[in-house]
Amino acid sequence: MGDEYLQQFLDETTWYNHIVLGYLLPTNLWYPLPHFLQTWLRNYLAGTLLYLISGFLWCFYIYYLKRNVYVPKDAIPTNKAMLLQIYVAMKAMPWYCALPSLSEYMIENGWTKCYDRVSEVGWLPHLLYLSLYLVFVEFGIYWMHRELHDIKPLYKYLHATHHIYNKQNTLSPFAGLAFHPVDGILQAVPHVIALFIIPTHFTTHVGLLFLEAVWTANIHDCIHGKLWPVMGAGYHTIHHTTYRHNYGHYTIWMDWMLGTLRDPSDEEGPHVNGV
Repeated sequence: MGDEYLQQFLDETTWYNHIVLGYLLPTNLWYPLPHFLQTWLRNYLAGTLLYLISGFLWCFYIYYLKRNVYVPKDAIPTNKAMLLQIYVAMKAMPWYCALPSLSEYMIENGWTKCYDRVSEVGWLPHLLYLSLYLVFVEFGIYWMHRELHDIKPLYKYLHATHHIYNKQNTLSPFAGLAFHPVDGILQAVPHVIALFIIPTHFTTHVGLLFLEAVWTANIHDCIHGKLWPVMGAGYHTIHHTTYRHNYGHYTIWMDWMLGTLRDPSDEEGPHVNGV
């Protein structure tokens, strides 16, 4: 890629930095920083706000406005449990944000197969590439998640941090990012590896990384949405209770193909209640 083309990526990330940092911080606090640090700071602030605001609104709706509608009263996690999840996630957030910052740096330097505008490839190829990207991410996260369980040191020193929330009355949307920072990064790495293999729309990549925060909140709210083949909270709650099933991320396909699927409709108990 030529310098002129790569400048488009740099201009876009600079624009994102100005939008977020310009509204949240005085200019003299962030503008003198090198571009990479501006990008990291933007990702940190945006990620933190997305996590906290979406989590608080989500919990307020399902635990208070719709109390006993989606989640039974005795299955609502305590405030102490949710505050602990926020604490764990906030400790990890600075490290989480290093990954999208690094991916943007590699894109700006032309090391990936990213393209800047859909018009460069056309809508049909764009949708095909997006489908391949999501399939690759699903495959990668399934195996990363499964190995975090199967390789005992990885589970003991990394993934166990997340699995202290192992039943419905300890799970909440805030648990979605409550990981050891290395664990959270490992499970997001397929998003970055895909950039070197599959032509990927830059803005779509950035958006999908941030939507991970919303998606992981969704699969930890214990509300079984029953939208096949989506790997919703009904499936993921089972994962937290059995530890050996439903490793998938967006869909149930990998678990179905590899024999690790356990369907909420086959379960008994409060963790399958919901819409």
